[in-house]
Formats: sequence, C-alpha cells, structure tokens
Amino acid sequence: MINLQQQLRMGLKLTPQQVQYLKLLQLPTIAMEQRIKTELELNPMLEIDESMTQTLEQEEPEAVLEQVGEDGAEKKAEDSYTLDDYMNDDLEGYKSPERSFNTPDDEEAYEPLIPSTIPLSERLLSQFRLLDVDETDILLAEEIIGNVDEDGYLRRELALIVQDLNLSFGLSIGIEHAECVLKKIQQLDPPGIGARHLQECLIAQLTVGKFDPVLKELALRIVRDCFDDLKQKRFDTLTQHLQISTDTLKKVLDLIQHLNPKPGEGQFTPHENYITPDFIVRKDDDDFIILLNDRNIPPLRLNRAYKELATARNRKTDREAKDFIRKKFESAKWFIASIHQRRETLLKVMRAIIDRQRQWFEEGEVLKPMIYKDIAGAVGVDISTISRVVNNKYVQTEYGVFPLKYFFTAGLESENGENISNLMVKQHVKEIIDTEDPQKPLNDDQIAEILRSEGIKIARRTVAKYREMLGLPVARMRRKL
Repeated sequence: MINLQQQLRMGLKLTPQQVQYLKLLQLPTIAMEQRIKTELELNPMLEIDESMTQTLEQEEPEAVLEQVGEDGAEKKAEDSYTLDDYMNDDLEGYKSPERSFNTPDDEEAYEPLIPSTIPLSERLLSQFRLLDVDETDILLAEEIIGNVDEDGYLRRELALIVQDLNLSFGLSIGIEHAECVLKKIQQLDPPGIGARHLQECLIAQLTVGKFDPVLKELALRIVRDCFDDLKQKRFDTLTQHLQISTDTLKKVLDLIQHLNPKPGEGQFTPHENYITPDFIVRKDDDDFIILLNDRNIPPLRLNRAYKELATARNRKTDREAKDFIRKKFESAKWFIASIHQRRETLLKVMRAIIDRQRQWFEEGEVLKPMIYKDIAGAVGVDISTISRVVNNKYVQTEYGVFPLKYFFTAGLESENGENISNLMVKQHVKEIIDTEDPQKPLNDDQIAEILRSEGIKIARRTVAKYREMLGLPVARMRRKL
C-alpha cells in the first residue's frame, strides 16, 4: 500500500564554493602554488595578471607592509560581479587581491640552487666495488643495500634475499656466502650499515674502529657476551664478569656510547629538510606586522579574450559559447574569491594567535595555555576552520621557524589558580632531569613531588607521559657511573 508521509528535518549542506574554499584553506604555501597552476591549466577563463605582477615588483617593500597592516578595507562583494559586468568591463576585469608579501631589495630574487648529492646506496656500492669481489657478490650487495632502511638496518631476512636472487637469475648462492658479503658491507663507511639489529651494528663499528686495543677488546666482550646487562645498566654485574674496576668500566661504556646506533640516519638531502614558512611575523615598535609568504602565488584575473567568443553571431555557436563561458566564469570567479577569503582568514587567525601569545612573540619564552576553541571564538569561525588553518602551516619569527601547532597547548592549574602551559611544564621536567644526580636519578614520583612543591598540581602518570614525550628513559635507564 502506498502511503504519504511528511517529515521535517534540519540539515546543513555545503555549497561547492564552500567546499572549494575549505580545501584551499588547509593547503600550505607550496601546495597552494601548485593548486593555482593546476586551476590555470583547467580553466581557460583564468589568467595571470602580468600588469599587476610588474606593479608589485616595482613597489617599495614599505608600501607592501602598509597594505598588510590595513584592516577592514572595503572590498567588492563576490556576488556583485556578474557575467554581464564581465562583458561590459573594458578595464582590468575581476581580479584577485594584491599579494601580501614582496621581496625586499636586499634579498635575492631567486634562491641559490641546492647542489646535488650522491645517495647513500650509490656511495656504498662504489666502496664495495673496490673490494676483491666478483659479479655475483656485486649483485648480492646491490640487493642487500637496496633493502636497507633509513636508519641503516637490514629489515628483510637475508635468506629471502638469497632465495629471490637464486630464482630470478638462476644462481646457487649459499647463505654462508651471503653472510660474508653482508659482513663486508657492514665494514664500509659508515660502519655498521646493513646490520640486522643493534648488537650486530655495534660489533661492526667496534671491529673496524681505531680505538685503544684494551678498551676495544673489553667493549667487544660486553656487546657480544653481556648485551642484556649493558641494556639494563647492571654495572655491578659487568665489573664482576669482566673483573675490572669501575673506572675502567666507565671508560669502556664511554667508548660504546659514542658509537652510532643508527648509521643510516642523517643521510638526507637538503630538499628533504626544507621548510617554507606560510607567515612571516616582524616586530614594528609596539605591534607586529604579519606577512603572508605568497610571493610565488601570481595575481589572477578573468581572461578578457572570451568576450569575442561570447558575442559571436552564429546562434548555435553563441549558445554553446555562452554556456561554456558562463560555467567557466562562475568557476573562475569563485576560485578567485576563495583565494581572497583564504588570505583574510589566515591573517585573522595569525593575528589572534599573536594577540593571545603576545608575551612569547615579544620574549620568545612563555607560552600561555591555548586551544583551538579560544582562537575560534576570537576570530568568529568554527573550530574545524582553525584546525584547517593550523594544519601543516609554519610561521617565521625572530626566534626561528615554528609550526602553528606549537602555540596551542593545554594547561595545568597551579596552587594560586593560574593556568600554566603544559609545554612549559614539559620543559621544566627536562630541566629537572638534566640537573639530577646521574648516579641517583629521580623517578617519576620524585619529579612530581618537586613540581608540586613549586605549586604545580600534577600527578605521577602525567610526569611519566611528559617524560616519554620528551624521549627520556625511566630513572633506572638514566643511571650513569
């Protein structure tokens, strides 16, 4: 039986333009540049405003800074510019706002090229080919080095590597022969590369290293025979087993501690260690100037060449052309409007962060407790918008380059009722551990008691959580001779 029912629902739907704006909002500077290039390729109605680019390049840096500091400037509503306006516009057309950042005169227009570097795998193979090896050894070495991870360890089983080579090339390599090749690789520079675990890595470094013969032999005995006692820092057991004094054990442990537990670490290129800040904050008397680092983002405008196509006499062509132009016109207009809205939102959020963390931006030390909700209320947007703005964004300050997430921290209450940033508490925990007696390190209960004596209400489990976040071991593992 067919029934008719009436329901009343409340819902919230985002328009395609809003979705586009939210996607652009969460993009960092580098991704935003690529997004604009893609849109220029997809939408012929968009073009780069070369006249504005030349004007911006001729402007003085001070003029650009003044434009950044202006608030509440009157702007044309996005919906007010229609297709008819575009058809009758003989001037610049609908444009994106001027950029917020310009290169100062004393700064290079182009960054110097980063020199190319030889990958670690190629350097290892070059060293291996200089040894007394044959083609089979080189083939096996290439496969082993290809399975070494970024820390320098061979995570794949050697037997599986040998099996794959034998099946692929019809060889009959034995596991003993593969072990010999692996030992040769581990003695290359950096030594210990290709080890399967930490113990093997340390043994390889001690074997090829030029150390005091007596200390070297004792260190090898400790790593080979007493590795568990070494990890657990059972110093009394080590002195009894090796029949040496505490001073000698201290010298041996100092030798072991100077070995590299991750021989492949740090073998990155400058490209992998490069951060482009999205904001630049500068001090100007008693205020701060916020710059958007968008100098590589070109100013956009609507392509005026399509006016002729829209005024074609052929009716069929006229109808198809107008439909095409109308569709691309709306897409281009909203894309430019989204860029403008993104810029305004980013500047407002950054200004709100500076206002709340003003002491940090002036002194570079004290951070106040701050969460997304605080900034969302100050700017008048949703918390999800703040999350998109903060995501993968960096700011360049007088004290270095920091991610925006750095300024958002929860708080702990002190005895006088004030809130203290948990980041400051974590730094205090690190200071307490750095100044403790290395022979009698403090446990988490003792550290919590010290903080409570200073008026910070904190539990032992919170201290343990902060210590683990700082990458610091428990008290027993921090004990030193």
